[in-house]
Amino acid sequence: MAIAFFNTPFFTLLLFFSLLSLSLSSSIHDLLKSKGLPAGLLPSEVKSFTFYENGRLEVFLNAPCLTKYENRVYFERVVTANLTYGSLIGVEGLQQEELFVWLPVKDIIVDDPSSGLILFDIGLAHKQLSLSLFEDPPHCKPEGGLRNHVRKEKGFFEALR
Repeated sequence: MAIAFFNTPFFTLLLFFSLLSLSLSSSIHDLLKSKGLPAGLLPSEVKSFTFYENGRLEVFLNAPCLTKYENRVYFERVVTANLTYGSLIGVEGLQQEELFVWLPVKDIIVDDPSSGLILFDIGLAHKQLSLSLFEDPPHCKPEGGLRNHVRKEKGFFEALR
């Protein structure tokens, strides 16, 4: 009798909706952890995300925002990258402040989790930080909340005036 139940359209529909609800309830932070990256790479204010079969990841926030790990970090409204195990490659929509200059984060890589380090490629250099900085998703403040944040709308020297 039990075998007949598993072959019914009702069971197939029940299984489909169970799997659908499981995938919808998964957060971006769970996805990052399942791919060998720390959950705190993205802020808790992520509204939604799309992860494609080819590895393309699109993350949507309600608004651009700022947070701080070791230095200040700026998230645009949409952050994209190619997500593979242990890495986000070709990141767009993420900048990090280094010595009063905002640099785009290009890649984020965890080569060896046992090292306790995560590598950030910021174009001009590679920066290694402690994985412990990224354990928990940070809270992100709207970009208008920090007055001296230099964005593309103002030149660096204009902002210093």
